[in-house]
Parts: sequence; C-alpha cells; structure tokens
Amino acid sequence: MPLTAMIRAALSKPYLPAVFFFSGVTFDSLTLTRIDSLLDNLILLLYLSLLGSLIILTARMDTRMGVEAPPAGLGGVPGLVARAQPYYPYAIQFLLGGLYSAYTIFYLQSASLTATAVFFGVLVALLVGNEFLQDRLSNLRLLVSLYALVVLSFFTFFLPALTGWMNTWVFLIGAGLSAAVTLKVVALIYQGRPTASRWEPVLSGLPAIGLIGLVVGFYFLNWIPPVPLSMKFGGAYRQIAKADGAYRLTFEEGDWYQYWKRSDDPFRGTGPVHCFTAVFAPVNLHTTVYHRWQYRPAAGLNFSTTDRIALAISGGREGGYRGYTIKQRVMPGDWRVDAETAEGRIIGRVSFRVEELDGEARALATITY
Repeated sequence: MPLTAMIRAALSKPYLPAVFFFSGVTFDSLTLTRIDSLLDNLILLLYLSLLGSLIILTARMDTRMGVEAPPAGLGGVPGLVARAQPYYPYAIQFLLGGLYSAYTIFYLQSASLTATAVFFGVLVALLVGNEFLQDRLSNLRLLVSLYALVVLSFFTFFLPALTGWMNTWVFLIGAGLSAAVTLKVVALIYQGRPTASRWEPVLSGLPAIGLIGLVVGFYFLNWIPPVPLSMKFGGAYRQIAKADGAYRLTFEEGDWYQYWKRSDDPFRGTGPVHCFTAVFAPVNLHTTVYHRWQYRPAAGLNFSTTDRIALAISGGREGGYRGYTIKQRVMPGDWRVDAETAEGRIIGRVSFRVEELDGEARALATITY
C-alpha cells in the first residue's frame, strides 16, 4: 500500500482526534517550564503563527469561498500545500490543544477558588471540548473566534512578563493587539477573494471581536486570573523569623493524625497572627501585592475587610517572592487573607479559623521556606 494511502487510512480512524488532542497536551506537559521562559514563549508564538497560517490556508482553499483547490497533479510548494489540505484540521486541532493546555497549565497556577476561576473554567472547557471540534473546524467564524481567544490569552501574560508592568492599560493594549491580529487574519483570508457581499469579511470577524470584548468585561469583573502572578505558598503562623536568607515559620503542632499540618489552622488565642505568602512573578516584573484581611464571626455571614496592607514584590525567584503581614489582635471566628493585585484581582487566599485557648499550650513546630 502506498505511503499516502496508509496515512489517509490512519487519519480516518475515529479515535484519531483524541490522539491529536492528547499529543498536544502531553507535549506541553513535557516542555513547558515557567511562564516567563523565553523558550516557552517562543514555542507558543510558533504555535500561534502556525495556527493563524493554517486558518488562512484552510479558508482560502475551501471551495465554499469560491476558489477551487489546485489540481492534485500540481507540482512544487503550491501542490504540496494543496495535497496537505485534508490534514489541516488535524494540525489545527493539535495546535489548539497545545495552546489551550499550555494556558490551562499557566492559568491554573494563578487561578484561586474564587471568581477568578471562571475564566480558568472556560479554558478547561475549551481544552476538553477541543477533542470534539474536528467536524466544526470548517466553520470560519468559529475558527477565527477560537484564534482570537488564544491570542488574547497569550498577550495577557506575555506583555506583563515582557514589559515588567502589570495594570489595566497593559491588559487593554493586549486586547487591542489581539483584535488587530485577528482582523489581519480575516483580511488575509479575503484578500483578492470573490465574496457574496462586502460585509462578509466583517461578519466573519465580528464574533471574534465580540469575544474579545466579553473577555475585557471579565477582566473588569475580576474574573481573569492575575497571570503571570501566582501564589506558590501561604499560611497563618504564630511567629516568623528570617535567618540566612530563609524564613522560619512557627505554628502549633496538630493532633497525632494531622501529619499534613503546616500552619496555624485553627489559630488558638488572640494573636498576633502572621500571614505569610510566596508570590511568583516574572524576572522583569516589579509590582505591589496587597494582603486583604477579612473576618466573619460565624459561618453563613459575610466577610468584612479589616485591613489592606501593601507588599512590594520583585520577580524571578522560582519559589515566589516571600513576605508577610501581621494582625496584632484577632477575634474568634473565620478569617481569610487574600493576596491580590492593586486592581483587586485575587492571586491566592489563606483561610484559617481563630479559636479561644482551651487548656495548656501545645508544642510548637517550625518549617523553613
């Protein structure tokens, strides 16, 4: 059997979309290291470039665009491009799976179990749904919309890592660049092509621009995880001391079965309580993180803010920039400390319960971070 026939037979297998899907996920899991890695970002840029090119080729060679595919016997590069057309959906699916899995890995590190997890949930849904997209990849509007989302997701963390700035204006610049790239792809698709209406290119790009606008709305609702920041570690402690470049975190030992206990939860007594966090930031990024202390006296009630304390951080440390704030006196009840950006986007959360002293003090344990 000729090689081309064998390839076509293999690609006709019903399980192949899943193979391409998991291939992209596995490749990212093995190659991605950290969000500010030059190599990782170059790989993602390559993915975006290849994906945009394949979307353009797929749309331009689709007979429904009014252009007949070149004859199969055509030689040279045009002939190779034409013969490879049946495999474009598989390549597009691989690239989408690779991009969404990469973003899922990066955004998972930054998404807390709060409203910011909404956008992360969307990425997970797209990551899983990508497996079932093959039959819909000929839909131009869907393709362009998916492309707009992966471009915007990339700029959301790439621009802060590149410039060292992280604020609303940087995010909006990323949204504008994403819209410009998307519209350029649409323009290249229709360049020199006959169309039924002059509004056809506009209608093809409109859903993608609307999707970008929706994500911008998510940002102002604080539903976008604050990438590239991520909280690596956090906890409440009785004492904190720094020695030889490391922090010694002291807490009460738990019961014999609480072998996992690494912080004061519950915290017994009235304080002071030290909230320690380690927040990862890219090498070039210098920003301010805030500890928002919140309290409620009993379950079922709303939390109220008692303090919001600033911590200036510098990026680059693999384990995160370490710092802590202190609450001198705490009342019994539920407490939580949100590590958040200046705009109020939550990076991570430390939750603990304060209880009154009951009996003798327990032995203390110390960990080093």
